[in-house]
Amino acid sequence: MGVWNVGSSLAVTLIRGGAGMSVGALSERPAQPLQLYEFEACPFCRKVREVLSILDLSVEIYPCPKGGERYRPEVVRRAGKEQFPWLVDPNTGVEIYESDEIVRYLFENYGEGGIPWTHAVPVLATATAIMASLPRAGKGGFAQASQAPSQPLALWSFEASPFCRIVRETLCVLEIPYVLHNVAKGSPSREAFVRQSGMMQVPYLVDSNTGTEMFESADIVAYLETTYGQHDADKA
Repeated sequence: MGVWNVGSSLAVTLIRGGAGMSVGALSERPAQPLQLYEFEACPFCRKVREVLSILDLSVEIYPCPKGGERYRPEVVRRAGKEQFPWLVDPNTGVEIYESDEIVRYLFENYGEGGIPWTHAVPVLATATAIMASLPRAGKGGFAQASQAPSQPLALWSFEASPFCRIVRETLCVLEIPYVLHNVAKGSPSREAFVRQSGMMQVPYLVDSNTGTEMFESADIVAYLETTYGQHDADKA
């Protein structure tokens, strides 16, 4: 994992003031995971992922990078237009576009208290989210040829971690669906995570398709590219 790769990912976190680093005040937990159609390089999607981390919500991620053919068409078929992020909450039947509306919805339904300063002024949150995309130079934005897993993967992560971001970018460009388990600082989910994994370290990937469980962002990226990436030999 190169110095530039980690450093530019850290810059994203700093520009956004550490949004998604710590859990805020929580209200009732949803019975079923939410579903989010998004792509990692999208600044509007970033704002929503930050809130999911702040509110300690698990969510099914369906990556929709530009040029992707796995889930982008599904959004158009179900919602009518190719726009991201798109949130589906099976607990309430709500399906919603527009990042600012999604942010408000999430805090109203799963938070307790006001919206934090990182998201309280929508125009400022959007401007800094766009600025935060610049250091990564489009990483996590464009689809690469890949093989779809039979079952979604699972990732323990939190939005502000620069190492988790690098893994999520890879999952995104390979269009690999996964359940995102947020375990930001102060998360009540951390205790159960430590019991499962053996220590508090993220990112942590579980692939039930192969029986793989692993830490370390560089190792996870290599595993994903080797297991699901479509290489030249595969195309021949």
